Amino acid sequence: MTYRWNFASVFDNWQALAMGLAGTLKLSIVCLILGLSLGLLVGFGRRARRAPIRWLSTAFVEFFRNTPVLIQILWFYFALPMIAPIEVSPFLAAVLGITLNAAAYSSEIYRGGIQSIEPGQTEAARAIGMSGLQTLRRIVIPQAVRRILPALTNRGIEIVKTSTLASVVAYVELMQQGKLIASLNFNPIEAYTVVGVMFMLLLYPFVRATYAIERRLARSD
Repeated sequence: MTYRWNFASVFDNWQALAMGLAGTLKLSIVCLILGLSLGLLVGFGRRARRAPIRWLSTAFVEFFRNTPVLIQILWFYFALPMIAPIEVSPFLAAVLGITLNAAAYSSEIYRGGIQSIEPGQTEAARAIGMSGLQTLRRIVIPQAVRRILPALTNRGIEIVKTSTLASVVAYVELMQQGKLIASLNFNPIEAYTVVGVMFMLLLYPFVRATYAIERRLARSD
């Protein structure tokens, strides 16, 4: 049987898709900034000299890296209000789940990048009088960024795609709006195809920009 594609009903609901796109962008930007920033702190925590900081950082990474993001979002949305006097909106539940998961994964990327720098470079920096912070800022981080940029790019893409899980708590984003259009018009193939293409158009310029940055950093080396 030949399937007749009909995208008219999807495009008729472009306002719903636009609203979903705005929600996806808002959630993704917040989770990208918070997740990658927190991941850097946790990555340094795993290299801390004080054992309690290392243990807490390791426990954080292992917990959020080994539990599904979907479960984390549902837990923050349904369980957290029961054990703490806090009202959790769908947006906040999604931010907490995606951000903490992203921080756990990105912390390992940062840690690996920092450890890849030869110890002799840090020893030489300290020998000429640089403090630990100056060594990180001038020697370690600039080189580590070049090495971890591809992995961080992949993590950023995953964060944006993971935003679709926010639909389970009825947060208005692209996947949620696609499900709504599909249920109203009985056209899941067309609705999810359009959502997939929109994600492709959203992420592809970001990927190309990171390729350009990588080439520029390679030339500067």
